[in-house]
Amino acid sequence: MQLQLSGHHIDITDALRTHVESKLDRLERLYENITGLNVVLCVDDAEKKAEGTLLVSGNRLHAQAVEPDMYASIDTMTEKLVAQLRKHKEKQSDHHQREAREMNHV
Repeated sequence: MQLQLSGHHIDITDALRTHVESKLDRLERLYENITGLNVVLCVDDAEKKAEGTLLVSGNRLHAQAVEPDMYASIDTMTEKLVAQLRKHKEKQSDHHQREAREMNHV
């Protein structure tokens, strides 16, 4: 998986990069067909925002989170992406099961 991490009004420290990479390992274990991930970390006044766009087998999954702490924003964004990825994975498996049932009835 290709990870692109960028910051808007924030320097990406090694600690932030390590935290993002460790959270994204969970996504890779959940679904193997992830082609890329773009993460943008922003700081506006007291808000810390993390945005993530996940590229999976022809689809884009996007999530963002705004928290008072950057690490909490990354955690919340990751949880949202995990939920979307699970839903995407279920849709794919349901689709394949339906195709198999239709082939057996013909």
